[in-house]
Amino acid sequence: MSTLSTGTTLNTGTTLNAAAVLKASDGHQARALRAFRATPFTYATLIVVSSILFVPFILLVSIALSSDATVNQNAFTIIPQEFHFENFVRVFTTDLPMGRFLVNSVIIATFSAVGQVLSSSLVGYAFARMRAPGKNVVFMIVLATMMIPAQITMIPQFILFKELGWVNTFLPLIIPNFFSNAFNIFLIRQFVSRLSGEIDEAGMIDGLGFFGIFRRITLPMMFPVLVAIGIFTLTASWGDFMGPLIYISDESKMPLALGVQYITSTGQALQAPPWNLVMVGSILLTLPMIAIYYLGQKYLYEMNITGGSAGVK
Repeated sequence: MSTLSTGTTLNTGTTLNAAAVLKASDGHQARALRAFRATPFTYATLIVVSSILFVPFILLVSIALSSDATVNQNAFTIIPQEFHFENFVRVFTTDLPMGRFLVNSVIIATFSAVGQVLSSSLVGYAFARMRAPGKNVVFMIVLATMMIPAQITMIPQFILFKELGWVNTFLPLIIPNFFSNAFNIFLIRQFVSRLSGEIDEAGMIDGLGFFGIFRRITLPMMFPVLVAIGIFTLTASWGDFMGPLIYISDESKMPLALGVQYITSTGQALQAPPWNLVMVGSILLTLPMIAIYYLGQKYLYEMNITGGSAGVK
């Protein structure tokens, strides 16, 4: 296997081959767009369904803006009748360190996403491009792990992390993501399999090895699917409740998803929990994921078109 020195660059042939693949991908994307033509009925259906799905979020905002008196009376309405925006400040003045919860969630979600992107890209590329005896059998075994319920491995994992001394740290929530998972490996493998093998051949002619081809040619073309994996991982880690509940006992190390549940215990005796503050915490959990999906939705679409819809199902 040939290797690449520090100053080596790809020749014009490699660049032309890559451009040809991207041009073909653009043609595929244009044909897919022409194949679907929306009608007024389509838009009407989408508006009705979207409105129904949006009702819980409106109720969430309505409760978050409610006063304490409304909470005690349990007199909530779907359409906001009160607008107590000071609740968004009050949530940070409770006995719980909400700011610390927010920072912990950012740390856990960010490192988890980085780990999944790095590990999934390497393993998926290896399954797609490298040849080895029994590779397909190993790939099927990896896919079979998707059928194992998480509850089955919960206790063995806890025992393992306890023996390693990782309980009550972020490590059990972050380190497993650096070993990828079957779904993300499948996405990468199918995406790379759809790319032309001529690009790899051109890279080999230029003296690139497998890792050089991966780093210089394939990895930039995998950007849409890597962004998609990052979004999936961020969403799962940001809203993860069970993992922190099992491994985290120190209040200062809790993420926001677990901290929001603890807000229910800040109310006084014989009074209803401060649901307005709980809903404010829920909004803090929801809005970042909405923003991330909004910014990354075009890459989710490009993943489906560029890699081929048959390749990611």
